[in-house]
Amino acid sequence: MKHVTIVCDGSSLGNGRGSTRAAAVAVLGFKGYWKAVGEYLGNATNQQAEIAAAAIGLESLTQPCKVHLMSDSRYVVETMNGNFRKKTNQDWWLRLESASNPHQITWEWTKGHAGHEIQEIADKTAKKIATLGRVDTELLEDSVLDIGVKEI
Repeated sequence: MKHVTIVCDGSSLGNGRGSTRAAAVAVLGFKGYWKAVGEYLGNATNQQAEIAAAAIGLESLTQPCKVHLMSDSRYVVETMNGNFRKKTNQDWWLRLESASNPHQITWEWTKGHAGHEIQEIADKTAKKIATLGRVDTELLEDSVLDIGVKEI
């Protein structure tokens, strides 16, 4: 099995204040090379965007992998590690569970906005997509250009 790192983040502009603009981004690393994938979610909460970010990263994998998935969402990490119950957002959890099934995943929480280079890229890119209201392929490609060959 390939060993893949996924660092993901979601963003919901206006979260909790009526209509929102949400997006989710996952940055995938394999053998030191990085690729960003994202999705504009429209009206979704921050929690939903965080769940979607993990799902998007896993859905991009074309074969079963050993995955080290990092998220700044304790909600996602603790729920997927079995420590929190899925009380709400059932459709979102179903998507993530389906995306998780083929893989062996280690879920790790990482502090957001704490200088983790890849997490910061995922965060900024998700906010830009939410602001634009659409996925911009060039934006995703450009977001990982400066990472270079780096292992986490």
